[in-house]
Amino acid sequence: MPRYWLMKSEPSVFSIDDLARAKDGTTRWDGVRNYQARNFLRNEIAVGDGVLFYHSSAEPPAVAGTARVVRAGYPDPTQFDPRDSHFDRDSLRDDPRWYAVDIKFDAKFGREVTLPELREAKPLAEMVLLRRGSRLSVQPVTAGEWKQIVKMGAKMGAKTGAKMGAKA
Repeated sequence: MPRYWLMKSEPSVFSIDDLARAKDGTTRWDGVRNYQARNFLRNEIAVGDGVLFYHSSAEPPAVAGTARVVRAGYPDPTQFDPRDSHFDRDSLRDDPRWYAVDIKFDAKFGREVTLPELREAKPLAEMVLLRRGSRLSVQPVTAGEWKQIVKMGAKMGAKTGAKMGAKA
């Protein structure tokens, strides 16, 4: 049974449109440097899981669309590249510290579901994203939260690369 996740990206760095334009609509989700988020990437996220693609550091922040996990956790190669801004000289190839997953574009909402709209939706009251102090770039989403947000995005009209589906 698939699980659901919210992944944050600054749209000026990598947006849902960038994901849609990527080769095969797929990218490596790398550069995560938080241990709790790393544990999700390494231990819990699986192929077929759904992703809410969240534009952080935007005005306003918002869920922009959906994606699917197409490759489960593997060592993030950026940690080993001294030219990369995510280089970690203390991470060893035989004992990597950081992990990545690959995601594939699924759908872009016709209008983003903004953070204020998420806060107003009663079914989302317990969502990790909405908790005070929640800053994780990768976080779990319940099936009910996924369904509610996809429904909100669909009401606004979605542009899909694949079937979006609100199945939970």
